[in-house]
Amino acid sequence: MNKTLKIALIVVGSLLGVVVLVGGGFWAGRILTVRTLQQSSLLGGSPFYGGGPGMMGRGFDDGFGPGMMGRGNRRDGIGAGMMGGRGMMGGRDISGVVKPLTVDEAKTAVDSYLATLNNSDLQLKEIMVFDNNAYARIVEKSTGTGALELLVDPVTKSVYPEHGPNMMWNLKYSPMGSGGMMSGRGMMGGGVSQYGTPLTTTPAENTVTSDQALTAAQSYLDTNLAGDKTATDADKFYGYYTIDILRDGKTVGMLSVNGFSSQVFVHTWHGTYVETEEY
Repeated sequence: MNKTLKIALIVVGSLLGVVVLVGGGFWAGRILTVRTLQQSSLLGGSPFYGGGPGMMGRGFDDGFGPGMMGRGNRRDGIGAGMMGGRGMMGGRDISGVVKPLTVDEAKTAVDSYLATLNNSDLQLKEIMVFDNNAYARIVEKSTGTGALELLVDPVTKSVYPEHGPNMMWNLKYSPMGSGGMMSGRGMMGGGVSQYGTPLTTTPAENTVTSDQALTAAQSYLDTNLAGDKTATDADKFYGYYTIDILRDGKTVGMLSVNGFSSQVFVHTWHGTYVETEEY
């Protein structure tokens, strides 16, 4: 065998070795990634719990099982939700570690936040304190319709838009929700705007009534957490409703109902309820 042929064979063999190594590493990486994602509930859920499947996620067997891009790990009946719970974009559970905010602390933080939005039509209507955060419902003075849902961090007292329906279904104030992603009216639509600034003056009117939203919410509770009840009223927002969940007549959490599809979305990030103040 001449020298040139030997060199050619060595080069070809080396290239084949590289291909095998790269290909093997690629497929091993894919297998590891899929297994990791499965265990983190992004592609099918945990193998250790029996909760029902959701889109790109699973919940635990604690009543509210399914979730979208998230799962729960609590066993208090409110365990998983779309982009919530302990999954992607979900809040951390700091109950028992950090002292909950007072209503006055939350109100001061929210008032300061609203002042930065430069929208005089927005006003604070309600604060609900939980041990993981404080929740604030913001309405329009001119219409009384819900505009924003905010959360206040108990450690930093920083205020930020609540994830979930407030971001995905809000047809007037959220760039993600205005005619767009997961609003029930298309995917990935809407414009880009500062949160809290109206994207439109004529958002579509909810086709689901408040009574129908309450019925859908109660049906969901009856199926997933028998014994829990909805509050008697549904807070209307542009594109959805938010409703308190009651257990033995006492607030334990909240959920939202899409104003077009009646899809139910459980807020899973609040923790244990403390108190409410309305304004």
